[in-house]
Amino acid sequence: MYRFLFSHVLSKLDPERAHHLAFDVIRALPATGLGPVIRRWTVPRLDQSVETLGLRFGTPFGVAAGFDKDGKGVLGLGLLGFGHVEVGTITAIPQPGNPKPRLFRLIADRAVVNRMGFNNGGADQARRRLERTARVSRRPVLGVNIGKSRVVDVADATADYVRSATLLAPVADYLVVNVSSPNTPGLRGLQELDQLSPLLEAVRAAAGSTPLLVKIAPDLSDAEVDRIAELVVELGLDGVIATNTTISRDGLTTDPAVVEAAGAGGLSGAPLAARSLVVLRRIRAIVPPELCVISVGGVDTAEDVRERLAAGATLVQGYTAFLYRGPLWARHINRGLDRLAQTGR
Repeated sequence: MYRFLFSHVLSKLDPERAHHLAFDVIRALPATGLGPVIRRWTVPRLDQSVETLGLRFGTPFGVAAGFDKDGKGVLGLGLLGFGHVEVGTITAIPQPGNPKPRLFRLIADRAVVNRMGFNNGGADQARRRLERTARVSRRPVLGVNIGKSRVVDVADATADYVRSATLLAPVADYLVVNVSSPNTPGLRGLQELDQLSPLLEAVRAAAGSTPLLVKIAPDLSDAEVDRIAELVVELGLDGVIATNTTISRDGLTTDPAVVEAAGAGGLSGAPLAARSLVVLRRIRAIVPPELCVISVGGVDTAEDVRERLAAGATLVQGYTAFLYRGPLWARHINRGLDRLAQTGR
């Protein structure tokens, strides 16, 4: 049904408009009064829970940052079967993001190019909204992803991140420092160790007891990945998220004219799977077993999730395949994990 709807309706709409229409439905789910029924239908039947970050995740599969930028749909996404929802990226200062159009489908590659530019209502607004969400007893684990405000100079990035962390850590189950989006000028330069180390130390102090992770780019060299993994251990951070979107366009099957028309931005989806898996394995080879490593990039099926877990991921996230698989995607993943567990795979 969803494949038909996507092929004949949603794929004809502007991608950002289609996202907002679907998101409005997801936001409305808790108000239907059918929450308990929907939840029983979407969550795993077997025990797929994961204990990490001092938290219990009902399923290892969650939705990555970018889908719910302002934390408006956390409860609805939980009802759909996601064990955790990472909201954001949220910036200290509200910002509209980049000019539209800024989201493009590469259907032949089951991929998306985005240059959204951290469009969000700011940390103050998000704090008030997430305070209410955090009080709900039956909800997914809530991660909050923070980034640099576009109007803030890179030299002043630490204070900007600290402001967001101070506001949002109290309402987050875990906090993520995003230094890897390609859509904010200068942001990826913060992955350089001489800038990253003091930034993470300052945010960690501001986050208090809230677990702190850092999200890195797939376009780092293997040596850079290794050094950041070592830094995470050295600073005593709680985890790493690998990886964000890529600026590479290698290996795509989409018509090159379509790719060129999409322009600059981060590529996500199936083409990212191989590199994301390589980065995961490199990180896991360096960090201790108890450190949380969240794998994201090119995840589509329950088999993909199981492969990431077997490669050392503590948790797995997805986003782009949601656009192609539809609202029952997390349910399919959860029931697929049940099936794989029963068959011993």
